[in-house]
Amino acid sequence: MALPDKNIRILVVDDAPMIRRILKNLLKEMGFSNIDEAEDGMVALQKLRSQKYDFVITDWNMPNLTGIELVQEIRKDPNLKSLPIMMVTAEAKKENIILALKSGVNNYIVKPFTPENVKAKIEAIFSAKKK
Repeated sequence: MALPDKNIRILVVDDAPMIRRILKNLLKEMGFSNIDEAEDGMVALQKLRSQKYDFVITDWNMPNLTGIELVQEIRKDPNLKSLPIMMVTAEAKKENIILALKSGVNNYIVKPFTPENVKAKIEAIFSAKKK
């Protein structure tokens, strides 16, 4: 399994600045440099509709527009619906994971996460996408 092209544009969405920073640093360590961020689903959606991104990493619990609502909006939008999405969240309940997957999340990570875990999930998403 390999990571996707290092030049892909990634949007990291989380209302916690510290989590955004941790994720951005992890992605940079993996070789990605084209990383943008948004502090909630509303801001993320505006960015996604005005610029091109190749991958979204989003939290679940955020003000204004939750991660699940963001995923649903992305999947409804003809221009965005095939965008790969990974959810990183503290929501570990089985029914929540099922809801996230039904809403169209490509993969799911429960906090606290490890760098290896994040890397493996990203590889899995992009390997599946190539098939």
